[in-house]
Amino acid sequence: MKKLSLILGCVLLLAGIAQAAEKPVIRIGARVFTEQTLLAEITSQYLRTKGYDARVTGGLGSNLARSAQESGQLDLIWEYTGVSLVAYNHIDEKLDSEQSYARVKELDAKKGLVWLSPSRFSNTYALALPEKVAQEHPEINSISDLTQAMAQETKEHRLVALDTEFANRSDGLAGMVKLYDMNLTRKNTRQMDAGLVYTALRNGQVFAGLVYTTDGRLNAFKLKLLEDDKHYFPDYTAAPVIRQEYLDKHPQLAAELKPLANLFDDETMRQLNARVDVDHESPSAVAADFLRQHPIN
Repeated sequence: MKKLSLILGCVLLLAGIAQAAEKPVIRIGARVFTEQTLLAEITSQYLRTKGYDARVTGGLGSNLARSAQESGQLDLIWEYTGVSLVAYNHIDEKLDSEQSYARVKELDAKKGLVWLSPSRFSNTYALALPEKVAQEHPEINSISDLTQAMAQETKEHRLVALDTEFANRSDGLAGMVKLYDMNLTRKNTRQMDAGLVYTALRNGQVFAGLVYTTDGRLNAFKLKLLEDDKHYFPDYTAAPVIRQEYLDKHPQLAAELKPLANLFDDETMRQLNARVDVDHESPSAVAADFLRQHPIN
């Protein structure tokens, strides 16, 4: 009887190992900010329910993540149309969201990368006002309005906070100043880490600051987004991008990820990001809770 139980146990163990081995491994990359961590975590947890052995590599820089995917070290990354368009394909033409998606889909296909169905959110740049400034200046609703306000002579020292990367990119501050004819100089701008921009806005240390449209701190700190009325900032619609070679082996993946991508819009991402950045919940716990609340058949 003991021998029979031992044999049965071995059979079940081997069957379990064989079943685990049959699961296709999918390597998911995430760049080094909260939203990317959340998207990778939600995607990995979801795909595990679909029978994949999902493995996440996080904390990657943009160029490293891209090169890892192109070289076949990563299979899936949540990418942004504007990043691929400007940073990877060096296209400076102004395109709307649909045009941007179509262009990067075409360009990246030549590199063996497939853009799957996009989400409903775009994490682009924006300028924002602190709550107190917005209350005191209800006439400022767009970047053009801000330009006029910055040009006015006043005793108030009006500072604009910018993250260092944006301030020094050719498609960043210089282009915005040129398009909007803004009076932004070293005297009235402050360069800092992106996270410190939000701190400066919350504490009322600056008149305006550069932010990201899906950041959870927008709502938490009661910041007012200004309309980009001359459409300077590129579209940054997010979508899962998969290696063509991997998709050829697992063609069902496109259909499996489509309903997941459709769950994400701007407000949803702000709420998810806020749970990590403001409420200090773990990304894995936020991901699990999100998938419980949004079951996908």
